[in-house]
Amino acid sequence: MSGRPSNPMVSRTNPEVLEGTRGRILEELASVPCTARDIAAMLGIRESAARGHLERLELRGYVAPAFVREGVGRPRKRYHLTGEGQELFPKKYNLLLDALIEQILSTQGESAARMLLAEAARRVARSITANIPPGGTTEERTRRLVRALNDFGFGCSMERMPDGSTAIVRTNCVFRRNALSHSYLMCNVFDQHLTQELLGKEPVDLQESIARGGLRCTHLIHLH
Repeated sequence: MSGRPSNPMVSRTNPEVLEGTRGRILEELASVPCTARDIAAMLGIRESAARGHLERLELRGYVAPAFVREGVGRPRKRYHLTGEGQELFPKKYNLLLDALIEQILSTQGESAARMLLAEAARRVARSITANIPPGGTTEERTRRLVRALNDFGFGCSMERMPDGSTAIVRTNCVFRRNALSHSYLMCNVFDQHLTQELLGKEPVDLQESIARGGLRCTHLIHLH
């Protein structure tokens, strides 16, 4: 059996992938590259079973093999986590962004923070829309945008409002932790500029925000 306790945060990050035997294999590989024999010994399973799990994880892009020469004899096939595999585990990017925002606020003031976050929003928007074809009606562009935002990690949909207007509704915010710490800058500045940049010329209003206690983020699109 593994000599290290299971990481309690892992199952919350991606329960489908990181639970059971394959989750324990990924945890071991997060510590050190292993052979199938190593994994079998650590988990108390057959080497053939360990090899089968590793092959399935490789097919999903979470692990990759590398042949390592260790002394005399044939190189040994050791598996390691890929970048995708490493992303399965908890990350604390929000701590860095919060620290950067606080540093900008304390040294340069809120005006500078607003300007920098607005420019950052434009850069993120360009990344999101890089593969979205231009043109089409506002509705067509909005539908393409919703698909791109979902690929980016937002739980996103397009809704018709009672007055006939259109809204982009998000039930997940990928910047939620930072929005809770800096609601105005992340919601009214960054998120507002991001949505505006993504949609183009149509004015957008933030009607509801998860960071401010709402169940979702609603951006109302005002058509010309």
